[in-house]
Amino acid sequence: MKRSYITILALTMVLASCKDNAVFEKEMFKNQVALISSDYHNTFQEVVSLTGEEVVGYIAASTGGTHAPERDLVIGLVEDKEPLDKYNWALFDADDRLYARLLPKSKYEIIDYEIKVKAGERTGRTMIKLRPDGLSPDSTYFIGLKATDVSGVEINPKKNTMLYQVQIRNNYASQAEDSYYTMTGLMDGMATAANKKLFPLTKNSVRMIAGNESFESKEEAIAKTAVILDVDEDNKVTIRPYKNVKVVQLNNDPMYPNTFQVEDSFGKRSNVFLLSYQYTIGNTTRVMKERVEMQIK
Repeated sequence: MKRSYITILALTMVLASCKDNAVFEKEMFKNQVALISSDYHNTFQEVVSLTGEEVVGYIAASTGGTHAPERDLVIGLVEDKEPLDKYNWALFDADDRLYARLLPKSKYEIIDYEIKVKAGERTGRTMIKLRPDGLSPDSTYFIGLKATDVSGVEINPKKNTMLYQVQIRNNYASQAEDSYYTMTGLMDGMATAANKKLFPLTKNSVRMIAGNESFESKEEAIAKTAVILDVDEDNKVTIRPYKNVKVVQLNNDPMYPNTFQVEDSFGKRSNVFLLSYQYTIGNTTRVMKERVEMQIK
């Protein structure tokens, strides 16, 4: 009798094992489609250069499974604000001053709202045209997307949404990487030094804080203290107010001739601004002579 129980138990275990293996193999072989993004809130980062023209990017999807699909797998895309709402609430709670924004409709065009993963392949993509000029370097921009089934395709429920992030850059600064420059020079004839973060504005212009004023990320503080550096085709720099600060460019110092250059020293390359200007905030006026530099790759 005891042997019978043992036999029945062993048979039950074998059958259960076979069932588990069958489920496992089914999971291994099925072609689930997922939007390609990071694990951080399903974000995908597209860093685009400010050129004054349209820039091409891509939204991509991939399929899992042991083997590539035997037929074309097609998913649809719909624009959906819900992923952005969840992102903002998770990171900033109710402080909507810090919220990321939807990329304005005028700044992009999705060419085809379907992505096809062709039979025998693993990935597919659709083109997006981006018009980044005019975007603020102080804002975070996303396109919220959700994948939908249009051809009987199984979609990965953990990867069925995407926050497609657009960040801007030029030759002098990038929104995707903190562009910290070292400033050394003279303020009212006295030695001074500081670190400055530069922000891309257009193809040939950046924003920075005047002198050694303290940087604050609040809009009113930036308006009060920031200047714009415009670099022309000959690498000459024009310094002008960003908003409220008063600026007078000084062009009579050969050591600080208001120019931009890329310096190469011992195999290391650096962006270098040599600047001379006077600025006024409130009732205080300062004269700056500064070398602003950052090592580049």
